[in-house]
Amino acid sequence: MSEKLQKVLARAGKGSRREMERAIADGRVSVNGTVAELGIRVSEGDVIKYDGFAVKFTAAENIPCRVLIYNKPEGEICSRNDPDHDKTVFDRLPKLENGRWVAIGRLDINTCGLLLFTTDGELANRLMHPSHEVEREYAVRVFGEVTDGIVQKLRTGVQLEDGPAKFSKLKRQPGEGLNRWFHVTLSEGRNREVRRMWESFDLQVSRLQRIRYGNITLPRVLPLGGWAELEVEDINYLRKMVSLEPIEMKKQVARNNQIKRLKSHSIRKAIKRANQRKAGNFKPKSVRKRK
Repeated sequence: MSEKLQKVLARAGKGSRREMERAIADGRVSVNGTVAELGIRVSEGDVIKYDGFAVKFTAAENIPCRVLIYNKPEGEICSRNDPDHDKTVFDRLPKLENGRWVAIGRLDINTCGLLLFTTDGELANRLMHPSHEVEREYAVRVFGEVTDGIVQKLRTGVQLEDGPAKFSKLKRQPGEGLNRWFHVTLSEGRNREVRRMWESFDLQVSRLQRIRYGNITLPRVLPLGGWAELEVEDINYLRKMVSLEPIEMKKQVARNNQIKRLKSHSIRKAIKRANQRKAGNFKPKSVRKRK
């Protein structure tokens, strides 16, 4: 089975199909040592390079579309490698035999909460595109006096350095004092947008957590650093939002693709093992038993 080159690159998480078409037209992609042209099709076994770097890919029919929900802690970055930070959101994710996890959007290092990952790069790129206007909801703790006038301006729109921005929904949460919680919703994902909107009124965001993406909400039982897999109906909800065909899981895949309804202590044990493995202190059960 062969596929169009731009589709393979998009699924590998290199960008949208349209972006990959431009990259091919600009001569940035080669197949088997030859600069690729628009319209070329590739199969497993072909050697694809993008900007000189090899692209690992597997035929679409051999890769199930999987989506993880992850409860990101503060202090982790959304890049795979960064010389200035040693903690990334990819460290605790389950290993894949084929393909790789692609983050659907980003959260900055000081923001925690819901983050989605998928094996389908095209799904990720479509969901991140601003034209689809996927709602994101955040719980935000703000230090300072928030007047009704400020709330109204945040709902109608404020001017930031990269253009106007507003919250489609903004709701005060119960509490008193100068450190108050709010729930805010917006339909785009510009860099540090939520923080910058509050800071435009000289207000300090002391805590920020994403709690919803579309209709996917952060499970209360999922601790910081824990992950779970979405079930097929949730995956198809995301695919429908961006005009992708629904999927039907094979039986042997479906068992692994249902959301893991683990108890909190079980997930914490998994997190502890991941931290030990990263530090080089983890020993498999078989080794411990021999002792």
